[in-house]
Amino acid sequence: MHFIEVILPLSLAKTFTYRISEAEFHFIKKGMRVAVPFGKSKIYTALVLDVHENAPTLYEAKEIHQILDEVPIATEIQIKHWLWVANYYMCGIGDVYRGAFPSGLLLESETIISHKPDVVVNDSELSDDEFLIYEALHHQSSLKIQEITSILNKKNILPILQKLIAKDIIFLDEEIKETYKPKLVRYVKLHSKYESDNGLAELLEVLKSANKQKEIVLTYFQLNASEKKPITVKKLTEVSNVTASVVKALVEKEIFEEYYLQHDRVTFNGEVSDKELQLSEAQENAFSGIKNSFLEKEVCLLHGVTSSGKTEIYIKLIEEYLETGKQVLYLLPEIALTTQLVSRLRFHFGDKVAVFHSKYSNNERVEVWRQTLENSPKAQIVIGARSALFLPFNDLGLLIVDEEHEQTFKQTDPAPRYHARDAAIVLANFHKAKVLLGSATPSIETYFNTQNDKYGLVTLSERYKNVRLPEVLLVDLKDKHFRKKMTGHFSDLLIEEIAESMSLGEQVILFQNRRGYSPIIECLTCGHVPHCQQCDVSLTYHKHKNQLRCHYCGYSIAKPTNCHNCSSIDLTTKGFGTEQIEQELTSLFPKAKTARMDQDTTRGKFGFEKIIDTFKNREIDILVGTQMLAKGLDFDNVGLVGIMNADNMLHHPDFRAFERSFQMMTQVAGRAGRSEKQGKVVIQTYNPNHNTIQQVTNHNYIGMYKEQLYDRQIYRYPPYFRIIKLTLKHKDFDKLKEGAMWLYQVLSQNLGMPVLGPEEPAISRIRNEYIRTILIKIPHNLHLGNTKKTIQKMLNSFEAVAQYRAIKVVVNVDFY
Repeated sequence: MHFIEVILPLSLAKTFTYRISEAEFHFIKKGMRVAVPFGKSKIYTALVLDVHENAPTLYEAKEIHQILDEVPIATEIQIKHWLWVANYYMCGIGDVYRGAFPSGLLLESETIISHKPDVVVNDSELSDDEFLIYEALHHQSSLKIQEITSILNKKNILPILQKLIAKDIIFLDEEIKETYKPKLVRYVKLHSKYESDNGLAELLEVLKSANKQKEIVLTYFQLNASEKKPITVKKLTEVSNVTASVVKALVEKEIFEEYYLQHDRVTFNGEVSDKELQLSEAQENAFSGIKNSFLEKEVCLLHGVTSSGKTEIYIKLIEEYLETGKQVLYLLPEIALTTQLVSRLRFHFGDKVAVFHSKYSNNERVEVWRQTLENSPKAQIVIGARSALFLPFNDLGLLIVDEEHEQTFKQTDPAPRYHARDAAIVLANFHKAKVLLGSATPSIETYFNTQNDKYGLVTLSERYKNVRLPEVLLVDLKDKHFRKKMTGHFSDLLIEEIAESMSLGEQVILFQNRRGYSPIIECLTCGHVPHCQQCDVSLTYHKHKNQLRCHYCGYSIAKPTNCHNCSSIDLTTKGFGTEQIEQELTSLFPKAKTARMDQDTTRGKFGFEKIIDTFKNREIDILVGTQMLAKGLDFDNVGLVGIMNADNMLHHPDFRAFERSFQMMTQVAGRAGRSEKQGKVVIQTYNPNHNTIQQVTNHNYIGMYKEQLYDRQIYRYPPYFRIIKLTLKHKDFDKLKEGAMWLYQVLSQNLGMPVLGPEEPAISRIRNEYIRTILIKIPHNLHLGNTKKTIQKMLNSFEAVAQYRAIKVVVNVDFY
C-alpha cells in the first residue's frame, strides 16, 4: 500500500492521507498538485507534502482523483517556510497554502446539474422554483450552481436541489477545470501560393476590384519590409485603418493564413540605459558598509534619511547578486510604490524584472509563478507586495525589504496573519541568503535588534547631493483659532506658503489621514448622529456621492435631508476628511488644479499610476491624500508639504501611536524638496510642544527611539515582551462576555505571565458581531514555542465546550 500526505486549501491545521497506486508512487514528488475528493462530493486541489507507506489509523484513506502536474510546482524550501509561518503565526497550514498559491493554480470543482433523461414528470407536483430549474434544464443539458442561483435570484438554492434529487429528476456531477489559459495572439502571413514573384502580379489581379482588401495587402508588404518579424492582426488593422472583418475575408479567400503564438501577458519593451550608476561618496561608504556587514551578519539595516538615495544603493547590490546568477526579491509595502519602482528598475535591468501583487489578474500571477519556478531570465528580480514572499524561488541570494517599518507588511485578514519582514528573514535563512532592510524611520524592534548586535547597521545621514533636510514650521491651532486667523481648516501661514509655492511653480502635497468628507453628521436640535446598523461606528459622509458610508462593512444610505430622530433640518458636519480639504482648496485657490489620492480615487489596476503620473508631469498643482502619500514616492518638484492635523495620529489608542506618528510625519515631510532646493513642511497641531512633534521638527530619530524604549520597558511592550492578541467574536453579547471570561480565567491560571482582558475594543461591534480582545504578553526569557503550544491547547479546550463553539476566535501573533 502506498500513501501521500497532502495539504488542502481549507482552514485546517492538519494534513490528510490519500491512497495511491504503485505507478503513481514512483511518479509523484513533493510539491506536485493532485486533485482529491474531500467530504461527500467536493474535489479540491491538494499539494503533496510527503510520499510514504503508513496507513492512517483513524480513517480509511480515499484514493486520489488525478495528478495535475508533471513536475513539482512548489519547492521544498517553500513548503518548509509555509510550515514555519503556520507554526509561528498559529494558523492552519491550509490557510498558508491557500494564501500563497495564485488562485489560478487552485482548481475549484464546479458542481454541474443535469436532468435524468426519460423521467416522466408531472408539472403540477413541482413548486415554482423547482419548475423553473426543470424548465431551464430542457433548454440546455447542464447548469452550474451559479447559473441556477441567478435564475432563481436566491442565495440558498441547495434545499430546492435536494428536493429535486429526492424526486429523482436531476443528478449532480463534479467537474474540475483548469482556470489558467495561456494568452494567444493572432498573426497573419501571406498564403504560400502567392510567395513567388509572379504570385504577386496574380494577387493584384485577383484583388482588382476590392480596394480595401488591396490596401491591407499593400500595408502587409510595407510592414513586412520594415520590420522583419511576424505581423499581428491587431497591428495590421491599426496601420491600415481597416476593420478586422476585411482581414477575415482575405483569410477566407485563402490570400492570408492565420496562426496563433503564445505570449506572456506582462511584457516590457522600453528602453534600457547603459549608463553606469554613479554613487556619491556617502552612498559609496554605505554600500561598502553593507557588504562588510553581510560578511558577519545575515541581516543589515540601512538607516538613511528621506531622499538619501537608498534605491541607487539597492540597484548596485542587485547588480552584484545577479552576476553570481542568484535571484533577488524586492519587497515593498504598498502596490502604489511598485509601479514607480518597477519603471526605475526596468530602466537598469530591462526585462529581468518580474512583478507580483494582488492587483494583477490570476493569469498574470500564474505566469510570474512559473517564471520564478523555472528560474527564467525574466524573473531574476521579483518586485512585489507582501504576497511575493511565497513565490517558489530556486536560488535566492538577496532579499530587500524597503520601508521596513510600514504596518502594511503585516497581514490582518484573512489568515495567515504574517509579518512579511519577519517571514522574509526566516526565508532568507532557509536559502542562506542575505537580507537588507531599508528605512528612514526604522521600527523600534528592528533598531533594537541592531543595538543588540543581532543585525548590522549602516547609516546614511545626508541627503543626495547634500540637499538640506526640509525646514519644519509648526502652527499652533489653538492660538490661530483664538485670533480668528483660520479659513476653514487652513491657517493663514499655510495659505501664504501654498500661494508662495504656487507662484514659484512648485507643487504642494497636503496630508490628512482620513478619507471622505467628514466622519460625523450631527443634528443641532437633538444631537442625534446617524450610526451604522451593523457596526458600532458613526457613518462617514462622502460628498461627491452624496451618501453616508460605514468604513467597516460598506453599509451606505443616502444623505438624510432631515434628522431621523426629530425630523429637524439643522444638520451639521463634524471633523474633516480629504474631500473637504479638496473642496476648501477650490474656493481658496480657484486657479490651481487639485487632485485627491485615497482609497476612493485609486480603485482599479492603474488607479495609482494615473494619479502619480499626472502629478509627476506637473498637470496637478496640489495633491491631497491619505497615508498612501507617505510611502516613499519620489517627486522632484514638491516645495511644500502640509500636515493638516497632526493630533489625529498622536491620540490613537495604541501603544505605538507616538512611534507611528513620528514615522508618518517624517515620511510625509520627506516628500518635500527632493531636488536642488530645501523644502518646507507645515505641521498644524493643537499641542506644538508635544515631544513627538518636537522630535519630527528636529529630525531626531534617536531621541524618539530612546524615549519610546523607556516607556515600553516600564509598560511591558515589545521589544521587551512579545504580544499575542486573541479576538473573540459572536452575535450574542452575553454569550460572548461569558465565553471571553472563561477563556481569560483559564489562560491567566495556566500562564505565568501578564494576561490582559477581556476588553471591549474601541469599535466593539462590526457586521453585527460583538468583539472582545485578550492580550497575552510573553517575556523574552520564556520559550515562545512552548507558550504557543500551551495557548493552542487551551484554545482547543475552549472549542470543546459546547456552548462556546459558535464563538469565533482569531489568533494574531505580533499583531503590531
